[in-house]
Amino acid sequence: MSKPVLAIGEILIDMIVSDGAPSLEQAGAFISRAGGAPANAAVAIARLGLPAAFCGVCGDDPFGSRLRQVLRANNVDDAALRSATESDTTLAFAWKDAGGDGHFRLIRMADRLLNTADVQTKVQNAAALIAGSVALSAESSRSAVELAIELASQAGVPVCLDLNVRPTLWPRLEDLQTAVVPLLPKATLLKLSLDDAGHLYGAGETAERVFRRAQEIGIPFVVLTDGARGCWYSDATGNPNYLSAFKIEAVEPTGAGDAFTAAIISRLLANGWSGITQSDAEYASAAGALTAMRPGAMESLPTAQEIEEFLAGNRGR
Repeated sequence: MSKPVLAIGEILIDMIVSDGAPSLEQAGAFISRAGGAPANAAVAIARLGLPAAFCGVCGDDPFGSRLRQVLRANNVDDAALRSATESDTTLAFAWKDAGGDGHFRLIRMADRLLNTADVQTKVQNAAALIAGSVALSAESSRSAVELAIELASQAGVPVCLDLNVRPTLWPRLEDLQTAVVPLLPKATLLKLSLDDAGHLYGAGETAERVFRRAQEIGIPFVVLTDGARGCWYSDATGNPNYLSAFKIEAVEPTGAGDAFTAAIISRLLANGWSGITQSDAEYASAAGALTAMRPGAMESLPTAQEIEEFLAGNRGR
């Protein structure tokens, strides 16, 4: 495959709580790492041995320079990463609560400057497009992502919509719904967590209802994750199949969902988008598990060989 998987949206610096505090109020120490869900996904795709590219905006500052260097070091095409002089690089604070689930608070700056000109000619020659919901929470990045998804849909490029709902970016539920719901019918693959579904549709959303909604609007493939509690994936009929999570000692959950997304996409590309099997879901689950077992986001994303070795050591789990 010579065409790259193109990820579009936020690239940022994660300020990860490093002293074990379960909230920002209690945090006393942080470690900075390269991040941003679409950027993580691009690096994850590249580490799996596939061509990858990233489209977004960072600041023309030391953090932006660092992010560009990380993309290049991981063989991600950064030609569509624009450095903006008028804004600093976006920051995100990340921490793990007492139950082990990850939380984030974003300070959006340069990433929201992504515009329609940035994406106009980038999508049509991609093997697949990965986009998330963070960029939809402000202009002009929202219009840019909407255009990218429309162009991909018109060109027959599979659209992978990876919802990463950050509640602090969406004070009103109706604003999230207004931004996301119109894009759902254009998704080839919808990846979201059970928490994301709760934010989008309201508390108490179940896996069955998520998959029913997807069937009603014609989304071909769905994966629904729930952290250490496992995941669901759509079978050939669109119905959910449950897969339990690998038993691991989680160190840092940041990036685990992005590794899962990239792994599922890699398998769908390999099988010509014919469907998600249990083997595919296990492969993606292993990618997420390996990422959670190591500190950081991009630094912890696994290679294909590491995933295969992990799976070989966890047969019959």
